[in-house]
Amino acid sequence: MTDIQPLRRALLSVSDKTGLIDLARALEARGVELLSTGGTAAAIRAAGLPVKDVAEITGFPEMMDGRVKTLHPMVHGGLLALRDNAEHQGAMEQHGISPIDLLVVNLYPFEATVARGADYDEVIENIDIGGPAMIRAAAKNHAFVNVVVDVADYDALLAELEGNAGETSLAFRQRLAQTAYARTAAYDTAVSTWMAGAIGEAAPRRRSFAGEIAQTLRYGENPHQSAAFYLDGSNRPGVATAQQLQGKELSYNNINDTDAAFELVAEFDPASGPAVAIIKHANPCGVARGATLAEAYTKAYDCDRTSAFGGIVALNQPLDAATAEEIVKIFTEVVIAPGASDEARAIFAAKKNLRLLVTDGLPNPQAPQLAYRQVAGGMLVQDKDVGHIDIADLQVVTKAAPSDAQLADLLFAWTVAKHVKSNAIVYVKDQATVGIGAGQMSRVDSSRIAARKAEDMAEALGLPESPAKGAVVASDAFFPFADGLLAAAAAGAVAVVQPGGSMRDADVITAADEAGLAMVLTGMRHFRH
Repeated sequence: MTDIQPLRRALLSVSDKTGLIDLARALEARGVELLSTGGTAAAIRAAGLPVKDVAEITGFPEMMDGRVKTLHPMVHGGLLALRDNAEHQGAMEQHGISPIDLLVVNLYPFEATVARGADYDEVIENIDIGGPAMIRAAAKNHAFVNVVVDVADYDALLAELEGNAGETSLAFRQRLAQTAYARTAAYDTAVSTWMAGAIGEAAPRRRSFAGEIAQTLRYGENPHQSAAFYLDGSNRPGVATAQQLQGKELSYNNINDTDAAFELVAEFDPASGPAVAIIKHANPCGVARGATLAEAYTKAYDCDRTSAFGGIVALNQPLDAATAEEIVKIFTEVVIAPGASDEARAIFAAKKNLRLLVTDGLPNPQAPQLAYRQVAGGMLVQDKDVGHIDIADLQVVTKAAPSDAQLADLLFAWTVAKHVKSNAIVYVKDQATVGIGAGQMSRVDSSRIAARKAEDMAEALGLPESPAKGAVVASDAFFPFADGLLAAAAAGAVAVVQPGGSMRDADVITAADEAGLAMVLTGMRHFRH
């Protein structure tokens, strides 16, 4: 195998014509013979460049609406032949096959076709066959052949040719081949994933996942871990699609926490009023609604001022100047919002390390998605938790019934609990969290921690008593015993929302009645591990 290989003949066949003419012109200037197909050949010819149609090489015209044009030995033989193999060379001479040293292909826009909601038949017609076949052939023969599948690699190819007097190195061709195989893998993943959904196959025998790199990260959760951030192509509003207006590069933990914050705040319809979520280590430390964004932020911040320091702030409405003024009073890592006013941007500009991200909207909390997690030797895959409860879904099971205001707070607490690591207990008063207990092995411990957080809030704000008094409480799963419920009652809670479903539900309901609590059941739990 020779490291350096000359580039004399290229086949270009692209659906995305971006940069095509500049590339073709640069190749032609180096004396590279150009082959092409259909619209690509027409575009090159229209630019006044010489190009030979593949049909001239194969002796067959494009047929069947373009389904058959490159699936021919004259093409694949030119891509697959080993240049240092005498038998291969003899076959090429016998059959008049000329080598192809460069393949430039980007595939039919399958993902874009699916994204715009095309019908089944149109999606099927946008499954590329010849393109992936050529890409795989060229990539397999990277000892001799260059394969380019991304417009982003055109400049790298030309730079390689410039640096090697019109030739390419093996290391360069290897990198191109790896990128090519990753592209065909991602393409096949998109096709198989779409088809599973189209035919209602919830658990296909084989499932694959693919992503396109957005950035290489400095490190992962810890400095000794390498990491990168990939896009899944869904274009869901959030950290992956946001525009970063200022601040240093996002870290692995920033991205993870910002996603958690924005997904939580999106649960609150902006048409129903401003809402703010503050996240620390993937758990909310304060969530609130308010008459204004500034008021919502202040209420969320007051829930746990200590944890909010260095946290992530998510807004369900565009950032305004008044809210920006409040946020910059403490150190904040990231702020994400569906927009930001010029005045707010100017206020943030003085905080160079504060990252400001803006999106085109909020993610739909009820939109179906897959969630997956790696385990040793496998992958757990499930539907994302899009469970939603309305007031009409709540079942009152105690003698005391919650008031309308308490029902609104119960729904608010239940929504927040969905985004708190299990075991989760959330205290809410007046549409703001006042105590959150997260991630404990015992539900009663979470209840005690949430109550303690409320006491800390009272101390920080100089309140005469804990805001847990008169608050409502949400539990993400049922109370297996009455102890967690009684801990909430002891803290001063007056109403509880929980899924129910325990063998001891009757005992828990009796305990609630004896404590004078109102309790409603949802019939739905929100474990989050």
